[in-house]
Amino acid sequence: MSALPSERSYDAVDPERALKYAIQHHTGDRVQIVEGIIEPMAPGWDHESVASHLRRQLTAKVFELDCVMGAGDLDLPGSSNWYIPDVAVVPASLAKGSGALLPDQTLLVVEVTSDSNGDTDRVVKRRRYAEYGAPLYLLIDRRDRACTLFSEPGALGYTRAVGPLPFGAPVELPEPFGLRVDTSGF
Repeated sequence: MSALPSERSYDAVDPERALKYAIQHHTGDRVQIVEGIIEPMAPGWDHESVASHLRRQLTAKVFELDCVMGAGDLDLPGSSNWYIPDVAVVPASLAKGSGALLPDQTLLVVEVTSDSNGDTDRVVKRRRYAEYGAPLYLLIDRRDRACTLFSEPGALGYTRAVGPLPFGAPVELPEPFGLRVDTSGF
C-alpha cells in the first residue's frame, strides 16, 4: 500500500542536492549558486576581453603542465554554493568525464569582477575558495583596476596576498606556473 500524500516524508530531501541538481539540469543559460542565490552568468565583452587576455598568457604553460583551462563548474559540498569561475586551471586527468570539480582540485582559479557582482568575487568567493582549498585565487578587479593574488588557503581564508597591484604591474604566478602575467591589457 502506498502512502497518502499527507503521509509522505519530505524530511529526506537534501536541499543542497536538490538545488544543485536543478541548476545542472536547467535548460536555459548557465547559472551559479552563491550562498544559496541562483545567479545567471552573462558576462559582457569587456569582462570577456580581460579573461581572454589572461588565457592567452597562460595557454603555453597550461599545455606544458598537462592541464585544461576553462570555466567549468566547481562544487563546494556541504554548502549552497556552485561556482563557475571566469578561468580555472585543472589537471587534464580530472577534467575528463567528470562533472563538477572541487576547488582544491584546481591549480588556479580566476575571477574577473563585474559591476553587478564585484563584491561577491572580492569577499564571498575569496573566503569560500580558501575554505575549500583552491591553492591560488587571482582576483582581477576591474572597478579598482587592480589584481590581487591570494595563496596559502585555510579554513579562515587565505593567509598570503600579493596586491592589490595596479593594472600595468606584473603579477608573478608561483610554481607550478612560474610565470609573470602582464596586466597592462586588462
